[in-house]
Parts: sequence; structure tokens; C-alpha cells
Amino acid sequence: MLRKRRTRTHVDASDEQLRQLVAEHADAVYRVAYSVVRDPHAAEDIVQETIIRAWQSLDTWRGEGSKQGWIASIAHNTSVSYLRRIRDLSVDPEQLHTIAAGGSDVERQTLAQVDLGVLKTALDSLDELSRTIVVMRDLEAHSYDQIATSLDVPLSTVKTRLLRARRELQRAVAEGATT
Repeated sequence: MLRKRRTRTHVDASDEQLRQLVAEHADAVYRVAYSVVRDPHAAEDIVQETIIRAWQSLDTWRGEGSKQGWIASIAHNTSVSYLRRIRDLSVDPEQLHTIAAGGSDVERQTLAQVDLGVLKTALDSLDELSRTIVVMRDLEAHSYDQIATSLDVPLSTVKTRLLRARRELQRAVAEGATT
């Protein structure tokens, strides 16, 4: 049986598709993965796995919805699978990277770090689905429909969970500011 050899043009086009997926979607995939697994190193591994899966499955994407939503769905599923694999292991999530509040104002930077800590704690207290919905909507700017499709949940669930999660985050941040 004769096998067809890949031509250099096909390989170059395929490599370009991979580069494009990384450039356009890696940051968003990381945020979705991190929102689920809460471990930056695991999230990086999930980004690689998700991008490879999406790249290998590009020809099966039906074009229903956005490519970004489709890839976010792969990222979420990959993240959940990762958690299932390590279910019995207890891993403490690492701290958020320090984000400078700007300038050399040490007090402002310290307050910003405290606020980030309060927000991170509040995010950690949310259930996995609510946390993922918040990240997809508020950080990734996905539409409600995209989120519902990506996570395979009803639209009403997305809206309700987002509303409750935002209220919980506001309450936690307000309490953190008064302490």
C-alpha cells in the first residue's frame, strides 16, 4: 500500500495553524484552565494540551459558534479531566503573581496586593462552575450563549451563577476592605 507523503507546503500550513492557535488563544485558555485548576503550572500544561487537541481537531470543528468558544470548551473539559486525574492528591494553589499598582507608591502596591489576595480568596471560595463562568464572562468577555455552549449548561444557569458569584465577590471584597 502506497502512502501519500506530506508535502512541505502542507506541513508549513499546518505549522502556521498551530502558531495561529497559540497566538490567538493561549492566554484565554490559560485563564480558563487556571480558573478551574487553581495551579499556574498545571494551567500551563493544560494550555499546551488544549492547543494541541484543538489543532488536531480543527478539521472536525463544525463552525457552530465561535472558534474561541469551541477552544474554551476544550480547555474547560481538559481542566476538569486533569482534576479528575489528581482527585486524591492535595495541592495548595500558588499565590497570584504580584501585580504592581503603578509608580513607586509602596502603600498603594501593598493595598493592591491585599485586594488581589481578598479577590483570589473570594474566587477560590466559589464552586468550580461559577468560578469558570466569572472568568469566561468578566475576563474573557464571552457572551452568555458562548459560555452556555462551551460549558454545556443552560443559559439560565449561566446567568444565575454569574449573578450570585458577582454578589459573593462584591461582598467578600467589601468585607476585606473593612478589615
